Amino acid sequence: MVSYRADVMTLPWLDAPRQAFLAQLQAGQLPHALLVGIDSAYGGQLLSEFMARSAMCQQPTLKGGCGKCKACLLFDAGNHPDCYQIHADGHQIKVDQIRELCTRLTATAQQSGQRVAIIYHSERLNTAAANALLKTLEEPGCDTLLILQSDTPARLMATITSRCQRLPFVAPPQRLISTWLSQHYHVQEDVTWCLSVVGGPLMLAESLHSDGTQPSRYQSLLQLRKDWAQSLSTGHLSGSLLTVGEQQIIDVLKVLFLMFRQVLLKNTQLDAYMRAQIGELAANVMGMCHSLSTMPTVNYLGLCQSYVLKYRLITKK
Repeated sequence: MVSYRADVMTLPWLDAPRQAFLAQLQAGQLPHALLVGIDSAYGGQLLSEFMARSAMCQQPTLKGGCGKCKACLLFDAGNHPDCYQIHADGHQIKVDQIRELCTRLTATAQQSGQRVAIIYHSERLNTAAANALLKTLEEPGCDTLLILQSDTPARLMATITSRCQRLPFVAPPQRLISTWLSQHYHVQEDVTWCLSVVGGPLMLAESLHSDGTQPSRYQSLLQLRKDWAQSLSTGHLSGSLLTVGEQQIIDVLKVLFLMFRQVLLKNTQLDAYMRAQIGELAANVMGMCHSLSTMPTVNYLGLCQSYVLKYRLITKK
């Protein structure tokens, strides 16, 4: 498998938001703040950087930045003085980061052009940081563009989203992702079954890559699916589930959720009570996925075994 690489121009599901942005840029009608509510695994960060580069370009084209002017060259080198990129400090974007950004945005542009700020994973703005950003969103100043990228825009404060223009985006169907993988990564089999586990098509493409010394993440997911099927059948954990640790537990539980979902989809003859119990167990698994990040210590082996026993008790195998 070739090394993972992606470019915003090769992601067909980003055509609509990309063209919407370029139309505004060409018409000179860019808003002061744009919300890119697109998960990084679908190209949200790539699109945000494409937009920043295009907005700062001195001679933008119908396809974005020209790639030749001083602004494009500085941006591509990663040292454009009027482009500010904010990343979470740990699990949060903190108020001091936003205050510093707001101060910089009030200064005169060093290159006499657009000043652009990209806030990655903006859903991680803590309350104080979000409130500090509000004033700049209300009075951004001339030639200033704020790009808020978010994997989960629903988690943003309403006062933030209401002050941003949101780009159009529709999540691609699995068949489009399969076609894209076939065209750019020569993947012939359907690997989209684990999209919800890895997060999106870009992470799926990356998961297919192996350095040759260890199995790829996708190969590990396939093994997990096989081991869960065996474990649910026998009532005892088997294979890779016997050595699960902190680094794998989220993948392990998400694959189990897909297994339960598949049981419900394939076995439509199950009585309503059993279906409800399996559905409740699946919901419990996903709830545990969300809770694990805050749990100090967990017996992962015991956790996995408990789900096997609960499933067998429901199905009376």
